[in-house]
Amino acid sequence: MNDILKSITEKKAKLDRYRPLPHELVKSLEDWFRVELTYTSNAIEGNTLSRQETALVVEKGITVEGKSLIEHQEAINHSVAYDFIRTLVTKSREELKEEAILNIHKIILTRIDDDNAGRYRAVPVRIAGSTVVMPSAVKVPDLMKVYAKWLVSPNNDHIVKIASDAHYKLVSIHPFVDGNGRTARLLLNLLLMQEGYPPALIRKEDRRKYITSIERGQLGGSLEDYYNVIIEAVERSLDIYLDMLEPKTEQKGNTGILLKIGELAKQSGEQVSTIRYWTIEGLLDVSDHSKGGYKLYDPSMIDHAKKIRSLQSEKRLTIEEIKAEIQKII
Repeated sequence: MNDILKSITEKKAKLDRYRPLPHELVKSLEDWFRVELTYTSNAIEGNTLSRQETALVVEKGITVEGKSLIEHQEAINHSVAYDFIRTLVTKSREELKEEAILNIHKIILTRIDDDNAGRYRAVPVRIAGSTVVMPSAVKVPDLMKVYAKWLVSPNNDHIVKIASDAHYKLVSIHPFVDGNGRTARLLLNLLLMQEGYPPALIRKEDRRKYITSIERGQLGGSLEDYYNVIIEAVERSLDIYLDMLEPKTEQKGNTGILLKIGELAKQSGEQVSTIRYWTIEGLLDVSDHSKGGYKLYDPSMIDHAKKIRSLQSEKRLTIEEIKAEIQKII
């Protein structure tokens, strides 16, 4: 674990060397993370809004046909809660109070369950499909006081370890009727952001690994897999920032200079998040990686990206249908 944390510390130091970051870049990344964190955190809990639908709800206030009012409200609430924790970033961990956790939770459940928003549970809870037994509701207030005291106490651990433990301990107390995971992930990210780290992105596709690793620890097993999930999420976000900041690579490919993700996005007229998503879905090929481990694309992917956009907007094809069309081109 220490070796991985050392790598993260080095990437964080590299990011710090670029500070102060350009205002336009900061604004762009903040807006992107607001949507991406909202999408991924809610998706982990079963919200069916897609990434694009989440953006429409959060950024445009548009209602998505066929989606429930609760799913819309969950997106709105998480976005507001993210903005709220950003107001606490200038404070230190030692200044956080139990009230901050309650306020995060209150925002998460506003207009969804107002009776329980910002209030500790008074009933027993069980997690569907899990054998983990959560603490009695009677014990929750005292457990949270102990937790809040631990949260602000002196701690020489790496901030990623502290934030990971804060998340794990909170979901293990499970102090609320609903919204425990979303509240814990926001607290995790608040602690990271207070130390200058970008928020950690736990992807929807990592949901099973993430939940299973937490349950393993709660049943007395090792937390190694859990820490790895969080560490990977932190490193993923650091890479996103560094991809946008580092000078364009001069590495050569068969057809010329290879492009970093930001350059490919710019030349194809797409958002970096879109290029990243298409890459994950296998629509765009990665030709190589830089010495820092960042994805590099052949310039031919510019035309591929434009073709994907055309197939999406004009023919309204699904991802699988687009893959088939792209294969024909290749």
